[in-house]
Amino acid sequence: MPTAPPTRCGAAGCHEFVTKRGRCDEHQPKAWANRARKQDRYGMSSGTMRALKKRVAARDHNTCYVCGREADQGETYDLEHKTPISEGGSPDDMDNLGLICAEDHEIKSKAEAARANRRRTLRG
Repeated sequence: MPTAPPTRCGAAGCHEFVTKRGRCDEHQPKAWANRARKQDRYGMSSGTMRALKKRVAARDHNTCYVCGREADQGETYDLEHKTPISEGGSPDDMDNLGLICAEDHEIKSKAEAARANRRRTLRG
């Protein structure tokens, strides 16, 4: 089967051939380059987040705060802000933190994203 002819890099002024995702090796985007560090997003380090997760897991006996299901052997739940920080929740208040299973986390995240999108459209 014939292959497609090589194409040029999409970066302005670059004439190198594409290696992947429409750009040459020199102009590949850096993974997570524009993502804020966890410390910048939540105002605390990864170590602090891990320590909070241990405290919440001990307090809640490794159960999901939404459905009450206990984590199976080897299964880990995510540390979740019950009230999102973007909606006024505290990043490190133990009353605002809970463990959440993957299924409930996906549902909750989609609902939060929908609320954020509605707020964004209302602001115009």
